[in-house]
Amino acid sequence: MAIATSFSLPLTYPSSSLTTHIQKPCCSCRCSSSSNSVSVASKTLQQIQDSGVIACLRAQNAELANRAARAALDGGISVLEIVVTTPDAFEVLRNLVHDYPTKTFGVGTVLQAKDAKDSIKAGAKFLMSPATVMDILVGVSESDVLYIPGVMTPTEILSAFSAGAKIVKVYPVSALGGVGYISALKKPFSHIPMVASQGVTIDLVGQYIGQGASAVVLSDAIFAKEAMSQRNFDKIYQLASHAASQGQQAVERSER
Repeated sequence: MAIATSFSLPLTYPSSSLTTHIQKPCCSCRCSSSSNSVSVASKTLQQIQDSGVIACLRAQNAELANRAARAALDGGISVLEIVVTTPDAFEVLRNLVHDYPTKTFGVGTVLQAKDAKDSIKAGAKFLMSPATVMDILVGVSESDVLYIPGVMTPTEILSAFSAGAKIVKVYPVSALGGVGYISALKKPFSHIPMVASQGVTIDLVGQYIGQGASAVVLSDAIFAKEAMSQRNFDKIYQLASHAASQGQQAVERSER
């Protein structure tokens, strides 16, 4: 595979809400090797590890994406990924970054360097792909953006990490064995932070993090298809509150 040269980067909800997420000092067992860095990428990595949950949003139009995202963020989600195929994803992202300055935003299913650059211009602090896209991994090496490449096998995990990835996304995790697969991978790769992605439900958040995942990606578990089709933003708020709570509790348990 040819490797490109590095690119340069210039509602109303229920009254009961989750307690505002408070950033905690990083525990040594959950830090990356660059934890002493003050770079945006390192801060983003720590924010993901502190949250335990990355909410993944894809929608049929920008207006739905905007309202669903706000429901989840108001419900307590602190890390949100917008899939790049969502119509006007970058405009939605810009608006959210402006209105929620303390939250961490990223773009998912990024497969091309151009989409990576557009995502960063719109305010993304992290990028995710279902596979390892070397053009992007090399391209962000000199930037302050965290790239989370998708991996499946032990060889892919080690290759991505050796090429500079600070954290990898194990995908599609449920098809590979779910919690048991993460547990098996963490035995030889305890030093490599991993995100579990695909088919993860809220009730499994604690198990994944308990077996070594730094975080999990929740898509339909928060942005349920029925709730999205019915524009039931109260339901999305409730699911987001539950997911954020489960993530925070799991992280706290793992740090004890």
